[in-house]
Amino acid sequence: MDRRQFLTLPANRQQAAVKAEKTAFRTESGLTAYTGEFGTAQAVHLLKRAMFGSTPEDIAWAKGLGMDAAVDALIDTVNTVTTQPLNTYGEDETGIAPGATWVNSAPPPEEGDLDRMRWSSYKAWWLKVMIDQSRSIQEKMVLFWHNHFVTEMDMVNDSRYIYKYNTMLRANATGNFKVLTKAVTLDPAMLRYLNGYLNGKESPDENYGRELHELFTVGKGPDSAYTEEDVRATAQVLTGYRINPVTMESYFESTQHVITNKEFSSFYNTRKITGKTGAAGATELDDLLDIIFDQQEVSKFISRKLYRFFVYYLIDDAVEQNVITPMAQILRDNNYELKPALKALFKSEHFFDPLNMSALIKSPVEFAVGMVREFDIEFPTEYMAAHESLDTIRNHCANMLQDLGDPPQVAGWEAYHQAPQYHEIWINTDTLPKRNLMSDSMISTGGFGNVKIDPLAFTQKLSDPSNPVTLIQDALDILYRIELSDTSKARLKNFILLSGQSPDSDYYWTDAWNAWISSPTPANRSIVENRLQTLYKYLMNLSEYQLA
Repeated sequence: MDRRQFLTLPANRQQAAVKAEKTAFRTESGLTAYTGEFGTAQAVHLLKRAMFGSTPEDIAWAKGLGMDAAVDALIDTVNTVTTQPLNTYGEDETGIAPGATWVNSAPPPEEGDLDRMRWSSYKAWWLKVMIDQSRSIQEKMVLFWHNHFVTEMDMVNDSRYIYKYNTMLRANATGNFKVLTKAVTLDPAMLRYLNGYLNGKESPDENYGRELHELFTVGKGPDSAYTEEDVRATAQVLTGYRINPVTMESYFESTQHVITNKEFSSFYNTRKITGKTGAAGATELDDLLDIIFDQQEVSKFISRKLYRFFVYYLIDDAVEQNVITPMAQILRDNNYELKPALKALFKSEHFFDPLNMSALIKSPVEFAVGMVREFDIEFPTEYMAAHESLDTIRNHCANMLQDLGDPPQVAGWEAYHQAPQYHEIWINTDTLPKRNLMSDSMISTGGFGNVKIDPLAFTQKLSDPSNPVTLIQDALDILYRIELSDTSKARLKNFILLSGQSPDSDYYWTDAWNAWISSPTPANRSIVENRLQTLYKYLMNLSEYQLA
């Protein structure tokens, strides 16, 4: 059963189909290098999984490079974000003027609403960074790590820390997993979120230590057997870390560190960390990470999470054997450098297997950011007007179950980990109408959040807008991941672009388009614009548009 058929089933039959699907292998392809065709379908598949959406320019770029070079460029390209969240809320007790950035301000008062007022500023800024992304996997990886190493703004309660955490994830997005895990462990936002800054020798706090094993490194799979003993030993290793609220840096307070030896279970080969005194106590963190990352389950656990995020949610025995196991080996062979493993996955037969194309439901952020990027929607240049538009979109994503900066729990958004539904959680009787409302409004005259799609500008980027057959195919190539039948495409052409004229009256659209191009009067514009609005609105309302 393909994804289009699946989406048309009622909920009870979808669940039955999932159970039936799990009884057999979906595909036995693996990490062998893909050598097949790299046409529009394959280029769009690569771009939509590695980025948010795919523009006509992106598709031409990828096809021009070819699969191998395009994957290398997407994974190797690292960008520096030059913008920062701004004061979009007005009065600021720390002296930050409207329109200026607050990321290096003095600590916000513990009493009052200043920090809460900064939340929307940060979230709207991050959404714009995603929209303005270059041809790189970096922004998708930042979202991946945000869901993996979760922090929540309403629990950290200092937006300055959250911003620094975002920049730390971005700097390490495609770097070394072990290095990133250390950076996360010492980051002020994480120290606040999971009580690491309260962890001292009198009463070691096990909160972060538990999640380090359970959610961040070895996971909860059948081959993960860490113990409560390991959690307690980890908590002791991590005693003594504190935060300087002025510099926004963490530091090690040796007088709060447990200096006794820390012993680990047989799962970690009964290894022991010798307790250290003074400043040397901080080096125990490196010893801890060496012990954890020597356990092979770390590489398998993170490979599974990357697979579910970028390829498909279901990992059967064939995927475990043919994809996860060799990908994990690549990670270990490269000392947990991420790029070799990512390149192997994105260049593999398995990634380009037709069964893995058009197989994921877009998350709300993918849906919104992808639509904005693919239609090249313009935002106001004035900072407050831009913020209001971005915040409207961001808030709508939150109402569709994905609030940037605030996953619902330390395990992240349910759609990335909750069996058996996984990504199907994104779509329900409440969220699907909200998706349709957003796309309907965006293509309508009034727009959504004071921004809107320009259907004429989008159509002009297609290869031959005057040809209704080519126009529809080009638009579908960009917006859809499932090929519509010839009958469906003919219906779109005849009833929308040709306004019910006879099927062989393509000239009706051709003449209308050429008339607008040669003489862009309001009347000529209205004829083509109204039909294009109807076409794109219809396409975005179909279930196929929800697939990546």
